[in-house]
Amino acid sequence: MHLIINIPCYNEEQTLPLVLNELPKKIQGIKKITIQIVDDGSTDKTVEIARKYKCDIVSHKENMGLGIAFKHGVEAALQKKADIMVNTDADNQYPSEYIAALVKPVVSGNADVVISNRQTWTVSHFSIIKKFFQWFGSTLVRKITDTEVKDAVSGFRAYNRESLLRLNVQTQFSYVLDTIMQCSMKHLRMESVDITINPPTRKSRLFKNMFQHMKKSGFNLIKIFFIYRPFVAFMWTSFILMVPAVLIMLRFLYYYIINSGAAGHIQSLIAASILFITSVLFFALGIIVTLIKYNRELVEEQLYLQKRLFYKF
Repeated sequence: MHLIINIPCYNEEQTLPLVLNELPKKIQGIKKITIQIVDDGSTDKTVEIARKYKCDIVSHKENMGLGIAFKHGVEAALQKKADIMVNTDADNQYPSEYIAALVKPVVSGNADVVISNRQTWTVSHFSIIKKFFQWFGSTLVRKITDTEVKDAVSGFRAYNRESLLRLNVQTQFSYVLDTIMQCSMKHLRMESVDITINPPTRKSRLFKNMFQHMKKSGFNLIKIFFIYRPFVAFMWTSFILMVPAVLIMLRFLYYYIINSGAAGHIQSLIAASILFITSVLFFALGIIVTLIKYNRELVEEQLYLQKRLFYKF
């Protein structure tokens, strides 16, 4: 089997050598290991270091974001006929010694995607607040995606060829939540592997603070929910609007009957009408976007077949 270790990089000259020095040279069940760097518009010596270590390099002329860097890494891995791709970070957060554990379920054929579990409750340099929101976020992702992923935002993952062909990254910020939902919808088998992580070497470049990360991830999760489960999303929105519409209308009818007229309560009738019409619109939109979803699935199936032909699998 051919394993490609993919490392998205943006100005990582300080930490990249630490990662590259620790990468495994041999793994059971793997015949060939290729190190691939996706340079996301670095302005420091990241590319020089990658060349020094004889890495394959995919270059962006400007910074395009982690999601795009991962997408182009997947495309390059498929062009190299990869059987498995492991994605890790260039900041040395994830110990490379766990790569063998990540690929083991893929090599054995028991999983299509393996996601590392950082066991965030045990990480000493995480604050209590961060630990709580990491747990809450992963729990919410499990509920929305109907999966058992323990650490939803962990980027240390292994993918087999089938998953690389099936997944279509559509976000610039981060691909981690999007791909979990896609794995669920496309019936790709996922497993988690417990790991520990190294102490931080620098601040995250994806977000300035934890609350910005929560904001971006929250909006991304809502978008993903509406894209991949539109019927449920729009029907629940319709129901939430319909309930107050009915209650307000009942209130209006009560006073209309008691007072033998609508004097003084016409505002309730207007509010109920607006809520009712909006609810019906969301119901209709739910049907429309569900039909669009079915069409997108057909397009993605055709894209999958075209990828197999293009990459000659």
